[in-house]
Amino acid sequence: MSVFASCSKDHNGGSTTPPVKNHAVRLATNGTFGSIMTDSAGRSLYFFSVDYNGTSNCNGGCLAAWPAFYIDPATLTLDADLKAADFATITRGDGAKQTTYKGWPLYYFAQDASAGETKGDNVGGNWFIAKPDYSVMLGEGQLVGNDANNYTLSGTPAVISAGTGSSFYLTDDRGRTLYAFAAKDKNGVNNYTTTDAAHNAIWPIYPLAQLARVPSALNAADFKLITVQGQQQLTFKGWPMYYFGGDNLTMGLTKGVSVPTPGVWPVVNNQSAVAPAL
Repeated sequence: MSVFASCSKDHNGGSTTPPVKNHAVRLATNGTFGSIMTDSAGRSLYFFSVDYNGTSNCNGGCLAAWPAFYIDPATLTLDADLKAADFATITRGDGAKQTTYKGWPLYYFAQDASAGETKGDNVGGNWFIAKPDYSVMLGEGQLVGNDANNYTLSGTPAVISAGTGSSFYLTDDRGRTLYAFAAKDKNGVNNYTTTDAAHNAIWPIYPLAQLARVPSALNAADFKLITVQGQQQLTFKGWPMYYFGGDNLTMGLTKGVSVPTPGVWPVVNNQSAVAPAL
């Protein structure tokens, strides 16, 4: 089993080796974060957790600090380990266009004065250096259940309840919501998945071939892999991680939080309790 590489929050201690080729989006090797995404000049790019649904939510004064990144798809050239299919273009609320990666709009950080700087990482707990190898991401937005009601995840330990307001929650690298089976799973033990494909389709496991990186706001030690029905499943704080079939693998949907009632299949974050032992 692989383990997560260290995700240090020291943004100035790791040097960056600039990429060689002058592609529109490049990969650089950073001493702190590993492989990071940059523009053609080596300036770092970032994701914003509040863009949990693939829409840019950085507007007005926010854009002065976090300018949007855009490259015409006709001129988009990539370093070898990046895939064109992962990039797209959105039209922002102000009418401007912005490039996305795996659904996440891309930004600069205005305080990065030169190529290789990564000062924007973990600013506000919701801005993260753009990387091609995150195993998970953090979304931050309103939770809306399958019943169309609003929910929040709050408190320590975190508890789901009816309410309006943004919540942090774990997603896969493409912003697709992940859930825990709080009603029955135990620490490192999946008590839901069987050999019945129709049953499993309701709450598919989140499978990973190997563990990679996590955003710096998360603790890499909280993640492990377990083997379930011949597949490797990600766990967080011991909780096996699942998708909800009703979300249709769509970025930003959180319908599972109310199924069958709130608290049975909650989303999780840093304040979530550790899964109970057997």
